[in-house]
Formats: sequence, structure tokens, C-alpha cells
Amino acid sequence: MKAVGEILRKHDGTLWQVPPDITVYAAVEQLAHYGVGALLVMDGNRLVGVFSERDYTRKITLQGRNSKETLVADIMTADVFTVSATTRTRDCMALMSAKKIRHLPVLDGDRVLGMISIRDIMDDIIADHESTIATLHSYIHS
Repeated sequence: MKAVGEILRKHDGTLWQVPPDITVYAAVEQLAHYGVGALLVMDGNRLVGVFSERDYTRKITLQGRNSKETLVADIMTADVFTVSATTRTRDCMALMSAKKIRHLPVLDGDRVLGMISIRDIMDDIIADHESTIATLHSYIHS
């Protein structure tokens, strides 16, 4: 299993983010534009939360709020679980499963390096398994 820092290299350092003082509607437009399920919520260089499709569904749609009037700061997940670049993908999977979350910001101290998703973790696990199978297959047939 890889360290998540290796997975982040595939993202080319891209930090999809929004400030906490924009409307939820504008943030949902960003989700659609980038084709992602969550955005980092940044106040300058400081991580203050994560805004996800799940936040929108549960805190706007189900509560009958107006996405063009509600700010991201009012509904974002502020109590965010994070990992470091050296955290192994298996440990991320365990944390995501235990906390029922789909996205993990990756930090180096207070500096945000990026965010990984459950899909990133699954892709890594599948690639690792395929590599093991290929190695075993090669060993058996040599």
C-alpha cells in the first residue's frame, strides 16, 4: 500500500477549494465544474472545513434551505478528519470506513497538500492487487 502523498502526485497539486463566504449555490457550481464530490473550504491558506454533495443534500435539500442565500460556512463540515502525506492508503480506508466519510484532506502541519477521495483509495487498492496477481502469475509460469 502506498502513502497518500504518492496518490496526490496524480492530482498535480490541484487544490479544488472555495472560501467559506460564498453561497452554497456557487459552491455546487464548482463541484459540477470540476466533476468532484467535495471541495476544501479555505480561509486564505487555512483549512476551515470541507463542503460536499452530502452537505448539500442533508443541510440544504432536506432542511428546505435556499442554496442561493445560504453560505458554505453555514453548512460545511467543520470538524474535519485529516491525514498526512505519509499515511498509508490502508489506514485511510480504515478511517473513512469508521467515520463514514468519503474525502480526507491531506496536510503537512497546517499546510494543505490536497484531498483524497474513497475512489482514489479504491483505485490504489485495485492497482496493488492487480500487481500482486501479475507477479504471482509470472512466478507460477516461469
